[in-house]
Amino acid sequence: MFNFFKRKKPMIKTILITGASSGFGRDTAETLVAAGHKVFAGVRDPDDRNRVVAGELRAKDIEVIDLDVTKGTSVNAAVAVVLDTSGGKLDVVINNAGIAAAGVSEGFTSEQVRDLFDVNVFGIQRVLRATLPTLRAQGDGLIINVGSILGRVTFPFFGLYGASKFAVEGLTDSYRYELSQLGVDVVLVQPSAYPTNMYTSAQQPADAARATAYGEIGDIPGKMFETFMAMFAEENAPDPHDVAAAIVTLVASPKGQRPDRVVVGQAFGSDVINAAVAPVQLQVVEGLGLSTLATIKP
Repeated sequence: MFNFFKRKKPMIKTILITGASSGFGRDTAETLVAAGHKVFAGVRDPDDRNRVVAGELRAKDIEVIDLDVTKGTSVNAAVAVVLDTSGGKLDVVINNAGIAAAGVSEGFTSEQVRDLFDVNVFGIQRVLRATLPTLRAQGDGLIINVGSILGRVTFPFFGLYGASKFAVEGLTDSYRYELSQLGVDVVLVQPSAYPTNMYTSAQQPADAARATAYGEIGDIPGKMFETFMAMFAEENAPDPHDVAAAIVTLVASPKGQRPDRVVVGQAFGSDVINAAVAPVQLQVVEGLGLSTLATIKP
């Protein structure tokens, strides 16, 4: 006897994720594979610096590809490998690669800020330019950009990092409108503070003398780090797996039913800003006579 109420198996999707060597990216790659998807994990220097990590990912049936989002040639080559290996199939692109920066803003050189934006903002643009021709041609797909609550609210001494994530907010919204009638969904994930290596590997001001000139104010970033580290060491510390879980849910959700933004973790008011801005943004689009772009085409 047939069981007409038998639950359908989830559709296996081909997924590319950047910045998959550690933190949110690695956890997300492993969680997506566990959910049955085919995952290509973008890792810098998988045959050298990240050789051990790459081996561990491959042991979990994750396809590891050499991908540096700061280099167009690397991005294009990586996407070519994905498409060649998958037979031209690509369903989801997750722009996760990112670096942090924390300290007195004046102490960062312009070169440091350029490097920050090169990964967090320009890197997304490079990946989208390489993958969107495929998604557009098939009239279907999902893009998930990993931003931050600091793209909505500002923590002092994290302003430059926040500035890059504010840029990701605008970039993501524009792509969402521009791709909506081509069947491609675009979602922004906004994680809060979590115990990942982002904090330990964050950029520090290269010009330490500028920070020293701030006196006691210049000591605040260090104290903030101590507070975060203490919070992360607590028994009830926030679980970074929350981000991977949120992304897996988005991937499994039907097109047209995904939210524009998903705050993960302590919101610090970013959820309030999201809710307040949404109707204003819709009015802007409607005022331009482009309300059609606010709803994705099935």
